[in-house]
Amino acid sequence: MTYNLETAQNPEKLRRVAIDPVSRVEGHGKVTILLDEQNRVHQVRLHIVEFRGFEKFIQGRPYWEVPVMVQRLCGICPVSHHLAASKALDHIVGAKKLTPAAEKLRRLMHYGQMLQSHALHFFHLCSPDLLFGFDSDVTKRNIVGVAMAHPETAKRGVLLRRFGQEVIRVTAGKRVHGTGAVPGGVNKSLTIAERDELLKDIYHIIQWSREAVQLIQQVHTQAPALYNSFGIFRSNFMSLVGNGGDLDFYHGTLRARDDNGTPIFDHVDYQNYQQVIEEEVRPWSYMKFPFFKALGKEHGWYKVGPLARVQNCDQISTPFAEHARREFIDYAGGSPMHAPLAYHWTRMIEMLHAAEVIKELLHDPDLLSDDLMVQGERQMEGVGVIEAPRGTLFHHYQVDENDIVTMANLIVSTTNNNQAMNEAIRQVARRYLHGKEVTEGLLNHIEVAIRAFDPCLSCATHALGKMPLEVELLDAEGALLHRLSQS
Repeated sequence: MTYNLETAQNPEKLRRVAIDPVSRVEGHGKVTILLDEQNRVHQVRLHIVEFRGFEKFIQGRPYWEVPVMVQRLCGICPVSHHLAASKALDHIVGAKKLTPAAEKLRRLMHYGQMLQSHALHFFHLCSPDLLFGFDSDVTKRNIVGVAMAHPETAKRGVLLRRFGQEVIRVTAGKRVHGTGAVPGGVNKSLTIAERDELLKDIYHIIQWSREAVQLIQQVHTQAPALYNSFGIFRSNFMSLVGNGGDLDFYHGTLRARDDNGTPIFDHVDYQNYQQVIEEEVRPWSYMKFPFFKALGKEHGWYKVGPLARVQNCDQISTPFAEHARREFIDYAGGSPMHAPLAYHWTRMIEMLHAAEVIKELLHDPDLLSDDLMVQGERQMEGVGVIEAPRGTLFHHYQVDENDIVTMANLIVSTTNNNQAMNEAIRQVARRYLHGKEVTEGLLNHIEVAIRAFDPCLSCATHALGKMPLEVELLDAEGALLHRLSQS
């Protein structure tokens, strides 16, 4: 991210606009914007002001507690942390290869998580902006407004998420903060009744997911000038890919490309992630800024998540999602698409893929097996990486001879997207804020850019889409010029 020199040298000449908190995202963050006397944008920053401390208070705990403890990082994607930690601790217990049943049950759990999280974000948090417009009437720009104007769409969003939650329940033990995965495998298989209950609905889920892809594709193609330019910036991108370069949410190797699609590194064993990724700390945020070592912190930042994954893979293994991926690649003209709002399109492609994989897994007899655990030669360190709904998630642990965790390093998906989100809101602010009076609709444009990344900052929206938000515009002496608030 670049800044005007005047920002650093003469900050006293600038006015400050703050969006605090950002709404309809998971967690608490704020945005600050610095303007000069002509309302020209000099600086835009997304501040993550929560402090969680998980990397510290995990230390001193027995390693087998970690997969359950780390889920408390998030109530929206606990499965991702549960599985990433379990994968890291597989190395600690020497489980180099899980049983077929254990791996497939973990995959089923994870793909259920991908489905429910993508459905929640798209239908509940973002569809009001996409269906009504970014500066539409705030009284209807919420999930209730969607239910009234598009009742079938809202209903299917609820049912898609509910199905994903049921997949999690039968594999993890409960819908939120389950205990299904353990170091070396899983602690339960599916019953025939559980499998058959999910099979009853899976074909509806696939069809509704296909229709969701068609919906967001239609939204994009009806307003290409907006959706292809809103908050756009170019960057590197990274994700896991399977052994054949296919899209894989559960396991694979690290692949990174530059903004033109040229490979930076490929098939890197994620146990060696520290050879290619470094983290920078900045004083105005509790969230770190990762970058590729080979490119340095100025040019090495990147984005992760659906937009990166769908364009980074060579193919998708399931037929409907692969067809949708090819349509997206053709729409982008064969070059990488960098528009943040394209995250929504690729997110729905991934939801469709998750539904198709769940169908395949439910027909696999290994899910009913009781061969669930393995172990081997004890190790002192392990790294687990998974593609969470929001992007690549790293869990890294070291333990001592008494089985106590001595070091934990977590790079969560939103941390990987930190610089990218800052760049997106800077572009939106410069385009829409310049010379304008602060309004709710204008502020929502900035939040739309943040929401495109589905950031995991705990859920801030509880009251029918209303935003607990206050923005103040101050002059250079700190006098209040304008205030806009809503609760």
